[in-house]
Amino acid sequence: MIQEIDTATMGVLRLALDAASLRHRVIAHNIANANTEGFAPLRVDFEEQFDALRSALGQSRPIDRGLLEGLRPVVAQDGPSSVGTTAKMALDLEVARLAQNTVHYQALIRGAAKHLSILGLAITEGKR
Repeated sequence: MIQEIDTATMGVLRLALDAASLRHRVIAHNIANANTEGFAPLRVDFEEQFDALRSALGQSRPIDRGLLEGLRPVVAQDGPSSVGTTAKMALDLEVARLAQNTVHYQALIRGAAKHLSILGLAITEGKR
């Protein structure tokens, strides 16, 4: 019964939350190493995979749980920083990314809570 409640929406939200959580750890790692000479920052690839999946499906076919099986957030080395980028500029950029990721994560949590609220409403209204 529980598997039927685990919809594609929750699957997408779960994957997006996992990606945001991993991104938070990666950004914290980048911040911790911002002053390390020769350090190449890391990044998380997820949205590109998901966008590619949506594009491949087109508008005619909905995303289901089976299609989400192959999607996983991946940590990759970021490209070389531009010449003249100082450690302070790199640190400022990473802090901005951390703030952006925090807002993104909070929005995902609100979306998951709203989805579960709708499911709860459907369950309780069915008992009347």
